Amino acid sequence: MRYRTLGDSGLRTSVVGLGCNSIGASLDAARTRALVDAAIEAGVTLFDTAESYGEPAGAGEELLGAALAGRRDKVVLATKFGAPGRRPDDGRGEARGAPGGRSSIRRAVEGSLRRLRTDYLDLYQYHVPDGVTPIEETLSALTELVREGKVRYLGSSNVPGWRIAEAAHVARAGGHSPFVSTQTHWSLLERGAEREVVPAAVHYGVGVLPFFPLAHGLLTGKVRRGQEPPPGTRLARLPHLLTPERLERVEALAAWGGEHGRSVLEVAIGALAALPGCGSVIAGATGPEQIRANAAAGDWEPTAGELAEITALAPLG
Repeated sequence: MRYRTLGDSGLRTSVVGLGCNSIGASLDAARTRALVDAAIEAGVTLFDTAESYGEPAGAGEELLGAALAGRRDKVVLATKFGAPGRRPDDGRGEARGAPGGRSSIRRAVEGSLRRLRTDYLDLYQYHVPDGVTPIEETLSALTELVREGKVRYLGSSNVPGWRIAEAAHVARAGGHSPFVSTQTHWSLLERGAEREVVPAAVHYGVGVLPFFPLAHGLLTGKVRRGQEPPPGTRLARLPHLLTPERLERVEALAAWGGEHGRSVLEVAIGALAALPGCGSVIAGATGPEQIRANAAAGDWEPTAGELAEITALAPLG
C-alpha cells in the first residue's frame, strides 16, 4: 500500500480507502469484522463512514466502532454529519436546528464519538451543505471541536468549486480550521469533477476523495458489453447506468489493460489515484476479497505516458 498526505495537511492516508456505506446496511457484525480485518491487513488506513449510514441511521458507525475496538490507533477514522433526512434520531426533532448549525454539530459529533467508541475523529466531514447555515457558523463550530481535541481535521463533501473557495477564504479571514479535503463523485466514467471541483481543490490545498470510483461496479470488469449485471448487485438495481457510451468506455479501458498486463480494476483505481488532486480513492467493499483486490490495484502507479493514454480513452467530454 502507498500512502500520501491529504491536501496541504499533516493527515496521512492510504491511497486506497474503505468506503463503509454497506456496514449496517447489507453487512452485519460478523461480516463487518471480516471486512475490517482484511482492510487493516492489506494496509488500508482510511475508513470513511457517516452518521447516516446503516439502518437505522447510525448503525454503520456502531458496527464499525465495535469492529475497530482495540485497534483504533491503526486507522484514520473519518465520518460525516449533516446528510439531509438521514440523521440519527436524538429526540429533539426540529429543535435541534439545521444540520450545519452549531447546536446540531455539537450533538452530531458526540453521537458519532459514542457510536464509534473513540474520543477523537481523524477527519470530520460536512456531508451535504444544508443551504441555510452560513459557512462562518459551521466552520466556527467545527474549529471549536478541533481545539478541544475531538476532531483532528475537517472536510467537506458534495460541494461545487465555489463552495471550496468560499470555505477557504472564510476560514482564513476568521482564523478557523480549514477544510483539508472534499469528497466528490469521480471516476474514469464520471469526470465532471475535473471541470471545477478538482481545480478549486488543488488551488486551495484541499485533497479530493473520490466516491463511487468504480462507477457502482462497472469498472470492476464484472459487467461487459452484452452481459447482464449479476443479480443482487448495485448495477442490477441501477440499469440506467448501463448506457452504450459507458459500456464502450469500459471495453476500451479493458482492452488497454489487456495490452499492458493490467486489469480493469487496476486501471480504474491506479489511474484515478494518479490524477492531480486525488487524495485517497474511497472504494466500497462487501467482503475481504473485494477489499484485498482494491488495495492491490492501488499498488500500481501508471507512468505519465500511460496515464495520458488512459485518460484519452476516458475523456472529460
